[in-house]
Amino acid sequence: MPRLSEVIAELDALWPPDRAEQWDAVGTVCGDPDARVGRVLFAVDPVQEIADEAVALGADLIVTHHPLYLRGTTTVAAGHFKGRVVHDLIKHDIALHVAHTNADTADPGVSDALAGALGLRVTGPLVPENGLGRICELDHPETLAEFAARAAARLPATAQGIRVAGDPGTTVRRVAVSGGSGDSLFDAVRAAGVDAFLTADLRHHPASEAVLQTPLGLVDAAHWATEWPWCEQAAAQLDAISDRHGWDLRVHVSKTVTDPWSSHHTSPGAPN
Repeated sequence: MPRLSEVIAELDALWPPDRAEQWDAVGTVCGDPDARVGRVLFAVDPVQEIADEAVALGADLIVTHHPLYLRGTTTVAAGHFKGRVVHDLIKHDIALHVAHTNADTADPGVSDALAGALGLRVTGPLVPENGLGRICELDHPETLAEFAARAAARLPATAQGIRVAGDPGTTVRRVAVSGGSGDSLFDAVRAAGVDAFLTADLRHHPASEAVLQTPLGLVDAAHWATEWPWCEQAAAQLDAISDRHGWDLRVHVSKTVTDPWSSHHTSPGAPN
């Protein structure tokens, strides 16, 4: 079995830490570089449910997209929910590694995985300067309503489901996608001249301004759902690395839904 340091070196080659945003917290959170790794679990969030799943699985390493300590900390005391995660991982000799914005800008990265899950053909980056997002084409034109239904059917199910802004009957041929929070990318989306933009966490004012300025259709999915496909893509990449080196790693993708929203109630008389 490879050492943790060897596995991390390969992961850093896939998602170079220096491609992360300055505010980000990527890399190895805990783990002995000399420890042997035989089983790896990929997940979006480094939360207690994922730590428990890793323990039950007998994993030696968890790779998550979201950081555990994005803004730093002065304590890992087990009385705090994040500290409990660290304690449980160390107690069971499980390392934790994070690839966040460095995975967003990678090629292939988070938005490539999202496009793949939706069955879209990628034609290029949405923001060429940093590699964020992807511009894609559909094999056949669809209405905005049909494209939203495609997203609802192909992305993991969440309480939010899929929200849509714009004329549901408008024709969609070219779309922009961005895994995770994407409303900071509206300028790039408008410049790309696409028919629709699929992302997550769209806020009221940016979304309102976007649909008032252009006929752009907006498709808003749950943050977790837009990033979970990356876990499958990343696991396949590590599988290929393992085969190349003869490591015989056992690589798993968590199907635990860690989206924080647990239910959704539609108001009577609300539009469909």
